[in-house]
Amino acid sequence: MTHPADRNTLDFLQALQQLTTQIHATSHLDELLTEIANPICAVFQCERMTLYVTTADGRELLAKVKTGLEGVRELRIPINDRSIAGFVANHKQQLNLRDVYDEAELKAHSPSLQFLQQVDQKTGFHTRQMLVVPIMQAEDGVLQGVIQLINSRSGQPFAEPMLEGIDLLAKTLAVAFRQRQGSAYPFVPQHKYHQLLASGALSPAAWQVAQREAQKKQQDIEQVMLTGYGITAAQIGASLALFYAQPYEPFRADRLKPLNLLKNLKREYLAEQQWLPLDEADGLVLILCTDPERVRSGPALALYGNKVQLRVTTRLEFAQTLEQFFGQWQGGNIDALLSDMAVEEESIPTAADEMSAAQDNEVVRLVNQIIVDAYQQKASDIHIEPYPGQAKTRVRFRRDGQLVLYREIPAAYRNPLVTRLKIMCDLDISERRKPQDGKIKFKKYVPELDIELRVATVPTAGGLEDVVLRILAAGEPLPLEKLALSSRNLLQLKAVVDKPYGLFFVCGPTGSGKTTTLHSVLKYLNTPETKIWTAEDPVEITQAGLRQVQVNVKAGLTFAQVMRSFLRADPDVIMVGEMRDAETAGVGIEASLTGHLVLATLHTNSAPESVIRLLDMGMDPFNFADALLGILAQRLARRLCPHCKQAYQPTEAEIEQLLAEYSDELLATPAWQADTPGCKQQLRAEWQQQFAVSGEFKLYRPVGCSHCHDSGYAGRIGLHELLVGSDQAKQLIQTRARVAELLACALAQGMRTLKQDGIEKVLQGHTDLAQIRKVCIK
Repeated sequence: MTHPADRNTLDFLQALQQLTTQIHATSHLDELLTEIANPICAVFQCERMTLYVTTADGRELLAKVKTGLEGVRELRIPINDRSIAGFVANHKQQLNLRDVYDEAELKAHSPSLQFLQQVDQKTGFHTRQMLVVPIMQAEDGVLQGVIQLINSRSGQPFAEPMLEGIDLLAKTLAVAFRQRQGSAYPFVPQHKYHQLLASGALSPAAWQVAQREAQKKQQDIEQVMLTGYGITAAQIGASLALFYAQPYEPFRADRLKPLNLLKNLKREYLAEQQWLPLDEADGLVLILCTDPERVRSGPALALYGNKVQLRVTTRLEFAQTLEQFFGQWQGGNIDALLSDMAVEEESIPTAADEMSAAQDNEVVRLVNQIIVDAYQQKASDIHIEPYPGQAKTRVRFRRDGQLVLYREIPAAYRNPLVTRLKIMCDLDISERRKPQDGKIKFKKYVPELDIELRVATVPTAGGLEDVVLRILAAGEPLPLEKLALSSRNLLQLKAVVDKPYGLFFVCGPTGSGKTTTLHSVLKYLNTPETKIWTAEDPVEITQAGLRQVQVNVKAGLTFAQVMRSFLRADPDVIMVGEMRDAETAGVGIEASLTGHLVLATLHTNSAPESVIRLLDMGMDPFNFADALLGILAQRLARRLCPHCKQAYQPTEAEIEQLLAEYSDELLATPAWQADTPGCKQQLRAEWQQQFAVSGEFKLYRPVGCSHCHDSGYAGRIGLHELLVGSDQAKQLIQTRARVAELLACALAQGMRTLKQDGIEKVLQGHTDLAQIRKVCIK
């Protein structure tokens, strides 16, 4: 006689076999996701079931949930430890929970694991037990989805044979998913957006609703899907590429307009025909389009002699590219302006006509557009570089410390371009033999952009003039915590500037971020109880609560004169833009010794060298030593682009190279002079503790993407060297000690040089050693 338990097991296995047959008979993935729930619940004796599939990017789980009158609703859950299904997908392991509300049971699996109670709260359903299993390909273990059983009808936790049965069901579903959702899709797309349905990104019900919505609102179906259904342009592009059998081309913000291909084409015609030439290489013209079939049957092939390569894109991205080429700011962009400004050489204006040409609307728009583009591309400087003869004038931008070519301007416009810039900053347009300096308040010409530019003209060969414009973007100061200071430097810097009086310097070359750092210090000190005066040239950053004075050397208002007036104006803190002479430095020391905190910048290479520079200016070493609180030297290195930087495990030789360069200056100190191996061993042990993950170092290399203009770098990071005015350092200053002695003293007290700070930032993954070597001499 068959035992009842064996009979139950046999019935379960037969029911499971029938369920497997039903799954294999289901033809469509959407039907499988929505129609198989009830049969699974019946076989496994559970109240509810949810079946998830992994999205194309592998970051989320997607489920199709029936919602009565609304049809089918999508449920998306990130693959991480913050949900039960996400945890199972993340770790690819079965999870059998007795009570999802028992936090102790959840925490036993992961500290961040939690049950999303909002669903129960909205529906009134009470979840108790849960059995969740990953669905994976048997061949390579790739995650395809998750199956989740909710509430055993017996009221007890799921047990054998359910645990074995759910594993068998997961294997069956893996085969079904692979057959319907494989990367080499075994179907011919029925329409342009079929792939969105086949991949599960869009359900059939949602697709029908989107079509009706597009007809009702008279909108493009792609626009409807992008704005209301969570579909991305890349997903639409992939579907179009599959349908048309042509590669997908996304929008790129850094694409340059191909003037030679577009010189005889009008925007209106290209917008109507929905194709656009992008580039020409190896005798082939690359054409961007929304419908390759239309291009094949249209005039484009005849225009380029059938030597074309087609790229399909979405309608939105086509419109963006068209706007990029033909119309952006104020109805035109720089390439459109240059195209319109193309002139014959005999029409180059004479000297008598230059003033009139500089006021011409095209030249005015050209100058404005150059400045707007520089600001939008986060450039710090604009270089206008004319060449003799009929050579074109080069315009280059300095981005992240590197000069890059922006555009070339026709030779006919080189003099009007320079004249226009002189007019904007009230310089003498007839003077070409001497350098001139001026400023442009750009808001006067483009009200939407409130920036100031510092302008310098320099006479060059051939009777020409170069113009360099520094963009002084007004903005809020950064908090000290945002300056990328090491934790040690941050604590010491705050301790130094918290003192009521003394002298603190920030040093470095032009463009190293000295003013930005000083204003961050002022933001830290800026309280209602503190009176802060600043003398700057120019005033780049403004802060509420600061009294800021613009130095005007032409009017006789120098840094030294402004500082003397500050001493009679009841200051607590004085900030001096630059100590460039003995008079200013002397007033600064006098102010610091009479109970004021004085902050200043200095153009020197390192913190110890700043001491020698000030003493060479004629400073009394005893007064200077008494006043000195600290000196912060800094540089800016290019930061690796966070979107494309590539991690790798360095070789032993690379680690040894980093150790050697890091320890070079330490070995000059008495503590390590006789123990090079010991120094490196101690450093390596410290690095293991601070920077290694699971005992392994990880470095990053640049790759290049659209976000960083294919350079691999985006933005800059500060490197710092903080010398604190300790008693030992002050004694050395009083005896006019050499730079090497000051450096050894500072290193012995824990200071890290610019290069050492840079190497630590390499180990943290912010930049690479090549950039550190570029900005650090030693």
